[in-house]
Amino acid sequence: MATANANRLEPLGIGVGVLLVLVGIATLVGTPWAYKSGGVVLLLGQALGAVAAIAIGAGLAWVARD
Repeated sequence: MATANANRLEPLGIGVGVLLVLVGIATLVGTPWAYKSGGVVLLLGQALGAVAAIAIGAGLAWVARD
């Protein structure tokens, strides 16, 4: 009976969450800020954005798995 009421969007939420985590990790590993002359502000902004993508993706996957 519980399977009849299952959330059909759960796999989509988990998939998008995992994708965001992978994109954030790939951004940190790829170090795109090494090729730009934007200085420390650009480095911090891109690193913060990558970490935020990882956090948002993990949070989305956590919430969607219920």
